[in-house]
Amino acid sequence: MREYKIAAIPGDGIGQEVIPAGVEVLEALQRKSGGFQLHIETFPWGSEFYQQTGSYIPLGGLGALRNFQAIYFGSVGHPTVPDHISLWGLRLAICQGFDQYANVRPTRVLPGITSPLRGVEPDSFDWVIIRENSEGEYSGHGGRAHTGHPEEIATETAIFTRAGVTRIMHYAFEVAQSRPRKLLTVITKSNAQRHGLVLWDEIAAEVARDYPDVTVDKMLVDAATTRMVLKPQSLDTMVATNLHADILTDLAAALAGSMGIAPTANINPPGKFPSMFEPIHGSAFDIMGKGIANPIGSFWTAVMMLEHLGEIDGAWRLMQAIEKVTASTVRTPDLGGTSTTAEVTAAVIDAL
Repeated sequence: MREYKIAAIPGDGIGQEVIPAGVEVLEALQRKSGGFQLHIETFPWGSEFYQQTGSYIPLGGLGALRNFQAIYFGSVGHPTVPDHISLWGLRLAICQGFDQYANVRPTRVLPGITSPLRGVEPDSFDWVIIRENSEGEYSGHGGRAHTGHPEEIATETAIFTRAGVTRIMHYAFEVAQSRPRKLLTVITKSNAQRHGLVLWDEIAAEVARDYPDVTVDKMLVDAATTRMVLKPQSLDTMVATNLHADILTDLAAALAGSMGIAPTANINPPGKFPSMFEPIHGSAFDIMGKGIANPIGSFWTAVMMLEHLGEIDGAWRLMQAIEKVTASTVRTPDLGGTSTTAEVTAAVIDAL
């Protein structure tokens, strides 16, 4: 029996609804599949924990997480806590603490779901966006001075290192190489950002020489948004900076039909630290407690976690169950349905 220790961190908002739903589905999957066992421990870290203790992660918390093979994360963000405090206090503390430098976000139009793009059918586009997840525009370097005065200043320094750009480019090329089309689009803004993103372009060209079987093209980020909308079939694998990919992946989720279905993985490729898997929808406090949060994103996230652990058959079975349910009439309101979180969860378990 293959055994894995999983740390579940529901966090805030609807994370507290969709992560327990995902745990329920994973437990059903392992009962039905056999062959592997997930030992899931839930951590209460989130904004309520912060308000009670003054910290999102207790002393020694990151050290405790190192004993797990993967982290199953919900969301962070609370109306009473400034977003930059909650984000840096929990999610980014884990991503940067564990050097999860590759953020991987697949996008497909699942069966039964309608894209807002005209004429787009399921399987007509199938993307993976690779986001540099450790530096760039979200490096956290900068400062404030003369606060409250007319001459107040705030600086935010984007940092691009040769080591950081090189490793994310190799990761992106390897993902592209593993996919049937072997096509990678390098997304940049080097016409305006003439230092960091010129380095980005130069390193992309250098790394490309190691992957002669991968076709490479380059797009400015603003042009990439129009290409995603007007010519979605022309794209396959994309790589972009921390900020640019953050924006593009939300656009991709919307084009696939809903933010509620989109998964992501924060990967430490060398495997020195655990990787973290999360749906991308955020805490969504406007629907918290109503029982209507879409758990599909957390289920697809669980698929990515199983693939990362090497449980390919279990991941395939769960994805098949997800697609059977999205093709049915059991859908939450974000997909035009009337079903609850619990009803979608029960339907996926039944489909297994």
